[in-house]
Amino acid sequence: MAKAKRRTQKKKKQSKFNLRYFLKWGLIAVLAVGLFLLAFFYSVKLGLFGQIPEKETLAKIENNVATEIYSADSVLLGRFYLQERTATDFDNISKNAIDALIATEDARFYEHDGVDYRSLLRVLFKTLLLFDRSSGGGSTITQQLAKNLFPRKDHGFLSIPVSKAKEAIIAQRLEEIYNKKQILTLYLNTVPFGDNVFGIEMASKRFFNKKSKYLKIEEAAVLIGMLKANYTYNPRLYPENALRRRNTVLSQMNKYDYISAEDLENYKKRPLKLDYRKITHNTGIATYFREHVRLEMEEWCENNTKPDGTSYNLYTDGLKIYTTINASMQKYAEAATTSHMKELQKTFTNHWNTGNPWNKHKDLLQTAIKSSSRYKQLSSKGLKEKQIMDSLSLPVPMKLFSWEGEKEVKMSPIDSIKYNLTVLQSGTLAMNPKNGDIQAWVGGINYEFYQYDHVKIDTKRQVGSTFKPFVYAAALESGTDPCEYISGERTTYTNLSDWSPGNASADEYDKKYTFKGALAHSVNTVSVKVLEQAGIENTIDLAHHAGISSELPEVPSIALGTADVSLLEMVTAYCTFANGGYAVKPRFITKITDRKGKVLQEVKNERNPRRVMTKETSMMMNSLLQAVVNEGTAGRYRWKYKMTNELAGKTGTTQSNADGWFIGYNPEIVIGTWVGADNPGVHFNSTALGSGASMALPIVAKTLDKIQDDKALRSIGYAKFAPLPGRLERYLQCDPEKEDKQFMEWLFGKKKEDEEEKKTTFGEEPAVEQKEEKKNIFDKIGNIFKKKKKN
Repeated sequence: MAKAKRRTQKKKKQSKFNLRYFLKWGLIAVLAVGLFLLAFFYSVKLGLFGQIPEKETLAKIENNVATEIYSADSVLLGRFYLQERTATDFDNISKNAIDALIATEDARFYEHDGVDYRSLLRVLFKTLLLFDRSSGGGSTITQQLAKNLFPRKDHGFLSIPVSKAKEAIIAQRLEEIYNKKQILTLYLNTVPFGDNVFGIEMASKRFFNKKSKYLKIEEAAVLIGMLKANYTYNPRLYPENALRRRNTVLSQMNKYDYISAEDLENYKKRPLKLDYRKITHNTGIATYFREHVRLEMEEWCENNTKPDGTSYNLYTDGLKIYTTINASMQKYAEAATTSHMKELQKTFTNHWNTGNPWNKHKDLLQTAIKSSSRYKQLSSKGLKEKQIMDSLSLPVPMKLFSWEGEKEVKMSPIDSIKYNLTVLQSGTLAMNPKNGDIQAWVGGINYEFYQYDHVKIDTKRQVGSTFKPFVYAAALESGTDPCEYISGERTTYTNLSDWSPGNASADEYDKKYTFKGALAHSVNTVSVKVLEQAGIENTIDLAHHAGISSELPEVPSIALGTADVSLLEMVTAYCTFANGGYAVKPRFITKITDRKGKVLQEVKNERNPRRVMTKETSMMMNSLLQAVVNEGTAGRYRWKYKMTNELAGKTGTTQSNADGWFIGYNPEIVIGTWVGADNPGVHFNSTALGSGASMALPIVAKTLDKIQDDKALRSIGYAKFAPLPGRLERYLQCDPEKEDKQFMEWLFGKKKEDEEEKKTTFGEEPAVEQKEEKKNIFDKIGNIFKKKKKN
């Protein structure tokens, strides 16, 4: 018994010793770990693992925010960004999103100071001791904000503890600077939602096409659910995953009493409905215009500095650019372009169904091939011509533009070059003639496939007869009588290598024309003679003062529009006819502000006080150019499109139908359109199909038709010209008897010679008159006597 008792006492004594030993060394270990953690924490805080932002820095947090472009009627046209982000205020965020966020990510958000120690201990215990990975990361919303603002860096095996310590320190500093609402706002403006979208506002617009302010509970749950893994739970890519995650968020909202159990069941039954909208640089409206603005703004950013002395960044500083574009007018112009060009392309394809434009001109295709990026790339590698051509003949997967939609095909690069050569292009520009504000800008048929802008000032094509109004305006300015009857007879100019301009119609040679008739029917031979009277230098000076900055060659053929000029210049110059003779400067930006709305620059209207032409000349030109629409080459505006509004304008068709133009206007708007293939060697072989009236005019007509149907724009579409004063009206009301008198004087007072064409020197009086057939002469005499007898 005694022995057993001694053994029991010995065991008790040894147990007490072991417990004291364990407690002693356990305490030492805990103190050591604690001291280590404390030392580690302060080493992080002191910056041994990289500087931690001070409160002064945190108080000036500004996220990278996309620059936004707005139309004159407050429509968002597009954004420029590295990360697609739009900041918003707390009051503009749906309460549903706030509730879902707190319930899911940080239930005690309003109770902690940035670090939730209770949650942190729970995570440490479950993760480290019980190996339960489902316990989460223990990070508060404020810690997650710190992570978003200052991304983690690599510190080897210490990366996670260092990052966690930094985030805890930054979180507590943030809580000292910002209140809870501000922290929630900062967080929801910085958090990534996938698809390169950052912030709740942008995510709401992307996935549900609405402002975050209007998110429903089930929609807010979808977006907040994405925060756990924005790729895995992306509702566009993985709708089933997103639906399950949404329901988890809804359950959390019920758990923390944000929604009732009954509401939970109702919301869970609802299907996942997206209204996905993505505006990229290649999509949306005014794509060509936005690219023009981008290039201009990049230059502006380089030349303008922020208060801290650094240059503005177009992609991160959240600028707001306010433009002159009218969003409705832009949409109408784009729709008109799509509608007409789709049909015109069919006509063009059918026109060439038995051949190709390059069959007769082999160099056309060869030049296009050698200008392609693929050819240049292969050539730069030192490949020989045969090797390059063999490579370009091999089919490869590619995407092609078509009016039926994007096509994914397997085609050789050479065949794709052939295909794209025959695609007709277009450019349309609308401008306010009173101040030069650009209201619609359609640079091409599809920006994603064809980024060459046919509106810009450095994109030039021959303008054809759209230049003629400047010839006639210069003649009026010089005092030429618009009622002087000018023969349409063909003339050979001996001092210009026997240059002999012709007319589109053979019967135009046997007639005499006033300014009205010659312009209405676009008679080339008369236009050259009018240029003689106006003077080449005077005509060029007037065109330059009106807004054409391109070089205009001092040759008689300029009367026929052989100069290369951009659509932007032509529309600008036509404004001088519409506004009473004043030059205007195109304006497309009205104001630039920073992200907080502070105005950085206002762009004023710059109307040139100097007249380009007299008011009388501009009014007479308006009358003459209305005749082009009412009874001349632009007549299909009336008979085909049934348009009844007042409109002045001019068609233009260049050599071989390579370019089709039409510029139409009234006192409130000038709209110009160009149509053709990018390569002038590709064109219609028929003027009936390839004229400006056929190719370009329909886009203007369809755009104006929609403008007139729009209540907000109707007054622009139906604007009327001021009536001509009596004296100007009488000046243009040419007396038919005057033509008879001139004809009889010519018949009996001039020497007649048997020549097919008259020959003369440009700029001098004609040496001889052109012969007319006897039948035409006697018919004319008979008509004169009949009229006199009737009177």
